[in-house]
Amino acid sequence: MRKLKEKLYEVIFEADTRAGKIFDVLLLAVILFSVILVLLESEPGIRKHYHQIFVLLEWIITGIFTVEYIIRILIVRKPWRYLFSFYGIIDFLSIIPTYLGLFIVSYQSLLVIRAIRLLRIFRIFKLPRYTAAGRSLMRAIWNSREKISVFIFFITILVVVTGTIMYLVEGEEGGFRSIPVSIYWAIVTMTTVGYGDISPITPLGQFLASMVMIMGYAIIAVPTGIVTAEMIKPSVHKNTQVCPECMFDKHDDDALFCKKCGSELNPER
Repeated sequence: MRKLKEKLYEVIFEADTRAGKIFDVLLLAVILFSVILVLLESEPGIRKHYHQIFVLLEWIITGIFTVEYIIRILIVRKPWRYLFSFYGIIDFLSIIPTYLGLFIVSYQSLLVIRAIRLLRIFRIFKLPRYTAAGRSLMRAIWNSREKISVFIFFITILVVVTGTIMYLVEGEEGGFRSIPVSIYWAIVTMTTVGYGDISPITPLGQFLASMVMIMGYAIIAVPTGIVTAEMIKPSVHKNTQVCPECMFDKHDDDALFCKKCGSELNPER
């Protein structure tokens, strides 16, 4: 039994072995297929003709994810750490909507069922776990969080100030009937979306709008540059070894102990 748990742990939580890589590829295929089903099921014409097929496939996929979820709980040393980890919550959200649909059956609850079932789209968050590129991108975004947070804070201040000025310049006659509406215009304009539902009519307002548009092109490149800078930083090669104690998974290739909790990475389970 212990050897079986060790083998399952190696296959499910690590991807350095052939069996682990095969498992990851198969899970990737199931996740992508599941997300495609959710998208197709939202189309009324397709859902009307293939409803029963969608239901059958959904239960098959839910069964696969349920078995995976239970096995993960059984083979980890401290299940509660996995249950409340990011991926543990995502795994739970990927299976619970289908089961909740069994208990919410009244006509008034149809909209609730639909909303709950759409939570299945959270399965897409399982993808980065099974791809090295996904883990690398997530790590770069996480390492950039402080700079990005400051950038978002700065942009928030900028759109509030710009929207307020535009409200004073154009006023209600120009369609800028309140400061929140003017801030909405500033956000749409600065992101270069430009719906056109609100536009300045005075020369000063048009000049301000032009400055905001030009500024928007420069601003868009900032978060991309921040994340890119993190991605190209040299780093020690990481493997997929997962600590059985704390579930930390960013260890160096030659690591024998967890850098987070100090536990041995290959203890006898």
